[in-house]
Amino acid sequence: MNVMKENLDAVISENIRREIEASGKSKSEIARAIGVAKPTISQYCSGRAQPTLATLSKLCNYLDCSADEILQIKLK
Repeated sequence: MNVMKENLDAVISENIRREIEASGKSKSEIARAIGVAKPTISQYCSGRAQPTLATLSKLCNYLDCSADEILQIKLK
């Protein structure tokens, strides 16, 4: 795997984990709300899996955060 991709995956996972913790919501609650299994949320947090763009959108809407924050995209 490409080192840059590994670093990006780690950043995304950390940002997802941070937003989930900040929300105060359980992984089970989040999983139900966005239509994925609870283990999938854990995989997103650990970096073993990355959400699709559609799932990322649902996750961000539910957590009230932006995809920019998760992906660390800086718009000019």
